[in-house]
Amino acid sequence: MTILSAALLLFLILDPLGNIPVFLSVLKPLAPKRQRVVLARELLIALVVLMGFLWGGKYALELMHLRQESVQIAGGIVLFLIGIRMIFPRPEGLMGELPGGEPFIVPLAIPLVAGPSGMAAVMLMGSNEPGRLWDWSLALMIAWGATAAILFSATLLYKWLGRSALIALERLMGMLLVAISVQMFLDGIGTYLKLSPPNI
Repeated sequence: MTILSAALLLFLILDPLGNIPVFLSVLKPLAPKRQRVVLARELLIALVVLMGFLWGGKYALELMHLRQESVQIAGGIVLFLIGIRMIFPRPEGLMGELPGGEPFIVPLAIPLVAGPSGMAAVMLMGSNEPGRLWDWSLALMIAWGATAAILFSATLLYKWLGRSALIALERLMGMLLVAISVQMFLDGIGTYLKLSPPNI
């Protein structure tokens, strides 16, 4: 996997276009200046969390005695479910109502930006090829930077594209994510079959 393909995968998982309506609704009660401050804070928290999973994922796997291909298969399943939810969104939405006050960490940083699928993806990258951690860090920065740019211009994008176009884009990203998850699942199965010869 190249840096650009990894960045594209992470960008699809972070799903900034799909998160625009949620971010707008969560930040709506705040003043415009405060919205930008809160958004920057939540994006930085999400980046720190994802970087932590990228660099510490290998040690977490060793601590839990998990094989890399099992995490790859599990990651493929998780991404598949996320992609399906993007194609067929639930009527009740992602998070439901928030209590009073501005959001902190939940739900914007976690799980909307740094969700379980993103954590699993970066952990998988870091554990599969630990010698390329700096490459994966660059890919994560590219995906995070594109996500931040889109979310900071969320109001303009929402007015320009409209809700229908954003829903269509989210479902297109969901279809791409489903295809990527199936390939990840098949790669994990292939690796497992190669490393585990049948008992005779």
